[in-house]
Amino acid sequence: MRPTSSVTSPSSSTQLHRKPTKRVKRFALGSVAVLAIAGLAAGGAYAFQSAADSRASVAATTALTDSTGRQHEQLAAYDTVAEAHSDKSASVTLNEANQVLVDTQGKADASALTAVSSSLASFKTMPIDEVLSLTAQTKTETASLSAAAVEADRVAAEAAAAAEAARLAALATTNTPEGAKAAAQSLASSKYGWGADQFSCLNQLWQKESNWNYLAYNPSGATGIPQALPGSKMASAGTDWATNASTQVAWGLEYIKASSYGTPCAAWAHSQANNWY
Repeated sequence: MRPTSSVTSPSSSTQLHRKPTKRVKRFALGSVAVLAIAGLAAGGAYAFQSAADSRASVAATTALTDSTGRQHEQLAAYDTVAEAHSDKSASVTLNEANQVLVDTQGKADASALTAVSSSLASFKTMPIDEVLSLTAQTKTETASLSAAAVEADRVAAEAAAAAEAARLAALATTNTPEGAKAAAQSLASSKYGWGADQFSCLNQLWQKESNWNYLAYNPSGATGIPQALPGSKMASAGTDWATNASTQVAWGLEYIKASSYGTPCAAWAHSQANNWY
């Protein structure tokens, strides 16, 4: 046998070394492929997420633009703009609240508006979200107090109308001869202590003078139930002396008491003797 027959040829040796090299390369290529695929997947996911974030950002920017009335290029300074906007709104709201507090004083409970507007008064030192919240509360309480004041005015107006109606009804009764007599008898007793005997004299005296007619007028200028001369003297008893029999009665009784007569019966006696009193 030839020695050379057992020796490995260079080509065979090279082939033996290449086989594992090719596996390594395939493995490496496979790994690269896997990494590339993973990278593409990750990159795709990242790209998808970035696109979603971009769309969300655009939507948020659009909403912010719509809500503030600002153009997109102005939004870089939005914090400053928002702060100025909230401060202006707070200032205007405070002015309105203070005016309502003045206008509605004594008409309704203003404690809620007073409290919240007092808090809002420090808006320049507050976070924007707190300013916005207090501004909204102040607007709500301002509207509530205004509504309460309107209702209070309505109730007061109704009460005043009812009181006026009652006054006119009473006046209509008092301005009759019988009503004037009733008023005179009551006041003569309660204020001066004059009883039925004195009222009897008074009744005859003023029946003679005016027939108990509050509109009675004499050409001499004597006016009303007691025939005051001039009639304007009765203004000391009330500005409504020309239209209210009770006012005329009050003046007439005081005139008799303060005069030299002192009592209705003395005044009646003088009238009988002299045809005047």
